[in-house]
Amino acid sequence: MLYLILKFLSSITKNNGLIEVLPAKTALLANYPNPFNPETWIPYQLSAESDVTVEVYDIHGRLVRRFVLGMQRAGSYITKDRAVYWNGKNESGERVASGVYFYRLKAEHPEAEFSAVRRLVVVK
Repeated sequence: MLYLILKFLSSITKNNGLIEVLPAKTALLANYPNPFNPETWIPYQLSAESDVTVEVYDIHGRLVRRFVLGMQRAGSYITKDRAVYWNGKNESGERVASGVYFYRLKAEHPEAEFSAVRRLVVVK
């Protein structure tokens, strides 16, 4: 069983006295809650230090909101205090309409570039 767990880990490291498990691959995870009103969290994991951006698009492919997170250490960003928080507002601070939206994670580092898209639903 331990072998199966370790198989999916990139490495185990110590950070500020805490043991941290690093993911084997970068991934964009499902937002929570989904559907949501008025806020949601977008979790992700990084296998290597990366320059991270998360973008939200409407059903027509128009950019609604951009989160430029900058350089992020390898690790899991899945808890509310670490995941991307979206309050359901656009770049102008206006609440978006009910409907289907898409969010994209872009993670770039010297050896590779990662991009993934998932769907979310806003309900009012």
